[in-house]
Amino acid sequence: MRPPRADRPPIWTARFVSLFLINFVITFAQFMTLVLVPKLASSLGASSLMVGVVAGVFAVTALAVRPAVGWTTLVVRHNYLLAGTVGLILVAFVMYGLSDSVPVLIGARLLHGAAMGFLAPVTLAMASEALPPSRMAQGIGTFSLGQALSTALGPSVGLWMLASVGYRTSFFIGAGVMLVSAIMALRLSSPPAQRPRDVRFRWSSFIASEALLPAAVMFFLAGAFSGVNTFIVLYGEARGVEEIGLFFAAYALFIVLSRPLAGALGDARGLSIVIIPGMVVFAISFVLIANVDSLAGFLLAGAVSALGYGICQPAVQTWALTSVEPDRRGLASNTNYIGVDLGYLIMPIVGGWIVAADVNTGASTQAAYSMMYLTFIVPVAVGLILFLLSRRHRPPRRTLAPTAP
Repeated sequence: MRPPRADRPPIWTARFVSLFLINFVITFAQFMTLVLVPKLASSLGASSLMVGVVAGVFAVTALAVRPAVGWTTLVVRHNYLLAGTVGLILVAFVMYGLSDSVPVLIGARLLHGAAMGFLAPVTLAMASEALPPSRMAQGIGTFSLGQALSTALGPSVGLWMLASVGYRTSFFIGAGVMLVSAIMALRLSSPPAQRPRDVRFRWSSFIASEALLPAAVMFFLAGAFSGVNTFIVLYGEARGVEEIGLFFAAYALFIVLSRPLAGALGDARGLSIVIIPGMVVFAISFVLIANVDSLAGFLLAGAVSALGYGICQPAVQTWALTSVEPDRRGLASNTNYIGVDLGYLIMPIVGGWIVAADVNTGASTQAAYSMMYLTFIVPVAVGLILFLLSRRHRPPRRTLAPTAP
């Protein structure tokens, strides 16, 4: 086997592989609970409204802990922080398994959401530490493949485990996997914490101002994408399409195919060559979704959506990470995910309001969902405009990649 070229240091180092596996396992468990927790809440007697509350409270606590995340990444070694975060998820899974009432289930969701609020920024920051600067965009795209695979596999495996062993055993198995992941996290290498003299809790201790614009772009992109995840099954059912879950499989497949190539292109030619076409394609996917009426149409729309959001999302994350010095990437990652969390919280509400308003004016359910998806082109367009405007005032990238975005 030939050694890597000096100008192309490897991405798949032992440290990166370990972190990739840990992130995949945890996000896999997260997507598994996406289908198990609502069903468990319903089995415990929760109304439809309360099922929604149980699901949504997760995002509330994930956002609520963001102010503490950036500050914590400065004063706690990242591998210890990751292990502690996974430990909290382990406790949440045990609580899921022991839940015999809706309040206990809500408590588990609150804890799980808080842990996930720490997890994404910490793992993204650690991934950037493990990657060579000259291949940052490709590496971040590769790292995010684990989440794409989890999206496709987690819900199906969760339903299979429920049918095979029931709720309690399924969650306890998940807790066991979290224990193994926590031990693996402790064994990861990570730079020592800065331990600065001034560790007061200030705005600059949890927000990287340089990453606010990428976070704003992510707010619009992630918010539009959350509309796909939240309503696509209901929309498919309204269209009379069976096996609508295959939409996510098509999405995951094209994520796996496109992200490594897009990342390599971003490193070689600059992020603009990825982000701008990606946003345009993502906007086109909403036109397709709004007009499909068959499973084949939904699969095509899923593929196009993956090519759009799937390639520009890690590129925008790379933009955020490379906007700051390496020792502040935890702050930049946290700032990025504040935008993501806000998008996930706000845009589904906006989408639901659009559907309800259209139905109340006499539109059919199908037509209401179609109008909603067409409307989601607007936030994508706003994100694109922000990115184009930012190119005039952006400082040089803090990376060794040949070309600035």
